[in-house]
Amino acid sequence: MTAAARTIVPVALPVALDERSYDIHIGPGLIGDAGALITAAVPGRPLVVLTDSSVAELHLSSLLDSLRAAGARVAEPIVVPAGEASKDMERLGTVLDALLARGIERRTVLVALGGGVVGDLGGFAAAIALRGIDFIQVPTTLLSQVDSSVGGKTGINSRHGKNLIGAFHQPRLVLADTDSLKTLPRREMLAGYAEVVKYGLIDRPDFFTWLEMHGPALVAGDDALLTEAIRVSCAAKADIVGKDEKEAGLRELLNLGHTFGHALEAEAGYGTALLHGELVAIGMVMAFDLSVRMGLCPAGDLDRVKAHLSAVGLPVSAAHLGGGTWTAEKLVSHMARDKKVKDGRVTFILARGIGKSFRCADVHLADVTSVMAGHL
Repeated sequence: MTAAARTIVPVALPVALDERSYDIHIGPGLIGDAGALITAAVPGRPLVVLTDSSVAELHLSSLLDSLRAAGARVAEPIVVPAGEASKDMERLGTVLDALLARGIERRTVLVALGGGVVGDLGGFAAAIALRGIDFIQVPTTLLSQVDSSVGGKTGINSRHGKNLIGAFHQPRLVLADTDSLKTLPRREMLAGYAEVVKYGLIDRPDFFTWLEMHGPALVAGDDALLTEAIRVSCAAKADIVGKDEKEAGLRELLNLGHTFGHALEAEAGYGTALLHGELVAIGMVMAFDLSVRMGLCPAGDLDRVKAHLSAVGLPVSAAHLGGGTWTAEKLVSHMARDKKVKDGRVTFILARGIGKSFRCADVHLADVTSVMAGHL
């Protein structure tokens, strides 16, 4: 595939989960086409749109116009403040109260329009409102299009850690409109790109090589490259989720870099100083560094990972982001609260090379502390 300008045709990608199967539509103009696509997926069903204050200014009116033009019954939208702070118990209660105030019924479908915060919050609210209503994802960031909108993980943060309160609740439909990415700041695009790189590092080495060739142009907004990268990323995640929906084993590979990244995020306080994707990038470098130190991975693969992330503008150590007074010991203590802890042991996703990631519970925390100290 080249970056030559051409008409980009949206593609539909299935997520195979028996009766919970659904399609991911990827391409330009999908918010404008949302009315036809959503009413076809959930015909005659009443809808409520959840979004945040920033996305509402950019895309809410287009979505509502499309839904109404298709004859959908749409309640007054629910708008929450933008930012990670909305992923908490208090905001969840506000959203649930707003849904009930709109007289929702079991047939009502919640449409989550926004990034990962809105998708996670809306998906969890849908999972527990009236003991479960359907929802649809309309992700508007690269990170949410390639990761959080696919696979049915929903949830909110607590003071004890990220996404520790939640439920598995699959969407009925995902509409990833690449035109919505044109409104993203470069830093947000880069944060999403870190999750794209993750799929190459897990089990698609050819995709990582492709990203080494096209990453800078992709991040700059090339439509064809973006569509292809999102398609491959969603296909990779859909394949894993189809085999392990509830994270019994294989799905844990999707957490490459996240155990390290979530520890950094917990210490940073879920603010804007450190974006989730930036922390995933640092976490993936740490995971490869640990793998090299344990004699599992060639040092040259670590060098390739660091070189590529740096080439597109992503950080490869917390020192680049002003970690301040953080200590490796304090960061390791956050790992004890991670969702992946089993029988008191932290499961890490390590690598035998690019595209050769695997689950490992046999890791000495002294080695983890040493790795983290080297990146602060």
